[in-house]
Amino acid sequence: MPVDQQEKQPGIQDQDKQDQKQQPPSGDDDAKKKANPRRARTIRFVILALVVVAALVAIPVYAYYSVRESTDDAEVDGHLIGISPRITGTMIDVLVNDNQPVKAGQELVRLDPADYQVALHQAQAQLSGSQAATTESQQNVPITTVNTTSQVSTSSTQVQQTQAGIASAQQTVDASRAALESANGALAQRQANLVKAQKDLARMKNLVDKDEISRQEYDSAVASADANAAQVDSARADIVEAQHNVGQSMAELDQAKARLATAVVQQRQSQQVRASQQAVSAARYKQSQATVQQRQADLEQAQLNLQYTILKAPVDGVVTRKSAEPGMQVAAGQQFMALVPLDDVWVTANFKETQLKKMRVGQRVEIEVDTYGSGRKYRAHIDSISAASGARFSLLPPENATGNYVKVVQRIPVKIVLEPGENREHLLLPGMSVNPTVFLNSGTTNAY
Repeated sequence: MPVDQQEKQPGIQDQDKQDQKQQPPSGDDDAKKKANPRRARTIRFVILALVVVAALVAIPVYAYYSVRESTDDAEVDGHLIGISPRITGTMIDVLVNDNQPVKAGQELVRLDPADYQVALHQAQAQLSGSQAATTESQQNVPITTVNTTSQVSTSSTQVQQTQAGIASAQQTVDASRAALESANGALAQRQANLVKAQKDLARMKNLVDKDEISRQEYDSAVASADANAAQVDSARADIVEAQHNVGQSMAELDQAKARLATAVVQQRQSQQVRASQQAVSAARYKQSQATVQQRQADLEQAQLNLQYTILKAPVDGVVTRKSAEPGMQVAAGQQFMALVPLDDVWVTANFKETQLKKMRVGQRVEIEVDTYGSGRKYRAHIDSISAASGARFSLLPPENATGNYVKVVQRIPVKIVLEPGENREHLLLPGMSVNPTVFLNSGTTNAY
């Protein structure tokens, strides 16, 4: 290197001198060269061991968590049965207190039954009156039938009688006409006899005047002519009488025909009246029966209302949110206490939608309750998975079509049911926070 370059780099020469001063003796260099390979092997061994340990730890951890899904967004759910009266009334007895266990059918509250007892007596009286009216109308049905049938029979008999009267009157008319014809024939015959007698008398007079016949024969001829004249007069009288009889019989025939027409009209009216009266009687009976049924229903309703004055527990449970007090006026449907059946509780777990890939109905679940810690675990299984996310049931569900779309992992409610006997102590209360763990490899047999 030229001298001018060495002069231009005084710092480098100083650095070389310092390095020469810091270098150890040649024997130390040999020892260091021997120690470095051992150290490298040790480091490599440690790293390899750490990798093996990490793998041994990661594999079980992965195997453990890959077949399990859990969430802390879960709580105990249950039925909250509201207790309210079906009728309006005044409380006279409140037989339970807050947080008191009750059995199904146990009396909870009693309402004043006085008004409903009066209503029951009224319904009973109305039912008795309706039943009596029904009995009367039932008896009127056959009576009406008999009366109307008798009227029809009577009118039919009258029709037959008038028809017979018409026939008799017709026969009388025919007889009168025959008598008139006979009288006319008799008159003609007697007139002929009179003419002959008069002619004989005229001849007799000529003969008696000539004394060709005796006076006695002449007188006999005169008497015979007078007798024939009397017979003619009698025949004329018979004709007048026969004509009168014909007129009278014709009048009687007309009267019989009029009576027949009247009887026929009465018969038709009686038949029509019979049908209408029987229909009216039957309708009244049916109406009375319907009234009895209505009164019976009113009586049953009054009996039910009287029973409703005693409110009983529908199921086993614990009384809560009691606001009932003696003397309190309540309306139908007004809730004054609630009943929580602790025998029927379940867990609602809101899993993320990304956790549901392998989750199926029937898979085994292990539940840890925050109240009792990890020392007490409950066995359960998946009962059902909701058909929609929880956000869809909110008051204002999200609307992603507005343009301000932000993807959020949704949560799907999953209903988890406890195995029989797991909550026999009734330690799980609705609203408690729980941590359920679903075993994805348990299948759907629920076997432990």
